[in-house]
Amino acid sequence: MKIATFNINGVKARLPAVLDWLKSSAPDVALLQEIKSQDETFPREPFEELGYNVETHGQKSFNGVAILSKRPIEDVSRGLPGDDEDDQARWIEAVISGDAAAVRVCGLYLPNGNPAPGPKYDYKLAWMERLHARAQELLANEEIALMAGDYNVMPQAEDVARPNDWRDDALFLPQTRDAFQRILYLGFTDAYRTLHPGAETYTFWDYQAGAWRKNDGIGIDHILLTPQAADRLVGSGIEKDVRGGEKPSDHTPVWCELAL
Repeated sequence: MKIATFNINGVKARLPAVLDWLKSSAPDVALLQEIKSQDETFPREPFEELGYNVETHGQKSFNGVAILSKRPIEDVSRGLPGDDEDDQARWIEAVISGDAAAVRVCGLYLPNGNPAPGPKYDYKLAWMERLHARAQELLANEEIALMAGDYNVMPQAEDVARPNDWRDDALFLPQTRDAFQRILYLGFTDAYRTLHPGAETYTFWDYQAGAWRKNDGIGIDHILLTPQAADRLVGSGIEKDVRGGEKPSDHTPVWCELAL
């Protein structure tokens, strides 16, 4: 089963590009972030015409996450557990069955956190604490599961073309990277890095200053696997060419393939 994650930066603005990607890449499951659409206005029909079932957790003009799946989507939940007052649409999870086993997919759009320090950075770190708690629960359940999406975290200096320029940014501060590493240390596997050690990990190129042309990128989109999912990992990749398409998102898809 091919499972991809993609921050599309607005479903209405990027719909043709997203549909072209789905046709060419053909993931079985796509976890989308920053759909920037409420549930009732999400353009379901074009995705359904390609054979995808659709579940969304939307928000007007901002944030929003979605699951597209060629197989039935079951046991859907919305919102990261731990804060009933959090009204930002940043988390969706569900169970999708393959031919031999099922996988719990968790799609996330982690807060940016800038400017740091400040309330937005406090929210980011608090969100990561709740993510850590949910990660522990997934491990305790011993499920085939993954957490994938735009983490807004550059875990290592190798994930940044110009590390010195990002040193004070919320995506690269030591507290941010430490919070991400704490999740990995629980027992999660980075689907891309484990199969491509030393390879370029950029998944985002800003629209400004010719970042794409100069390959001035950062790696902030990740797929983390529980041990049960890592045991079934057979492939992974970053679809860099999507960023060079017509009216693209500033992100590009990341995918993994699990034997399910």
